[in-house]
Amino acid sequence: MNETKIIGISGTNGSGKDTVGLLLAEKFGYYFISVTDLLRAEARHRGLPVEREALRTISAEWRREQGLGVLVNKAIEHYNELPEKYNGLAIASLRNPGEADRVHELGGTVLWLDADPRVRYDRIQANASARDRAEEDNKTFEQFLAEEEAEMHASGDSATLDMAAVKERSDLTLVNEFANREQLADKLEATILV
Repeated sequence: MNETKIIGISGTNGSGKDTVGLLLAEKFGYYFISVTDLLRAEARHRGLPVEREALRTISAEWRREQGLGVLVNKAIEHYNELPEKYNGLAIASLRNPGEADRVHELGGTVLWLDADPRVRYDRIQANASARDRAEEDNKTFEQFLAEEEAEMHASGDSATLDMAAVKERSDLTLVNEFANREQLADKLEATILV
């Protein structure tokens, strides 16, 4: 992995983490993997509802069993099995400081994304069906804010989510209130890929 550039993507809910990962893949030759999708697959495998609470529980369990950087390690294992080589690896969504630390150990960069809460909520609602998350994202604005607050600070041991600590460890912050994907791609090229 030393020769592969790694970008760990974190940020608030609906800030565009998957969009950034997809742009890095489409326009800059990165391989994009969402560790949240790994957690969703595990929830389905266990017969659990694909809800944020179940995903938080599984991720904390894995961190306790396999170390705080386990989700980054799982993404790298997947990447290393690919027959094709890419310009880099983009991993979203880092939600524990151990994941940011693991990206840094591997020589990577951690990007924090944010935007106005109402803008983020509206994005999620507008794109829920397209992202095949209509049930998961069916929340009121107040529920959205409460879930985010629950994920911003550790709620137990070091294996729980602590996005505020990830934000503190981030190398770059980007406020994603761009009018379109092209403007966001231009900003990524100018700030992250230099």
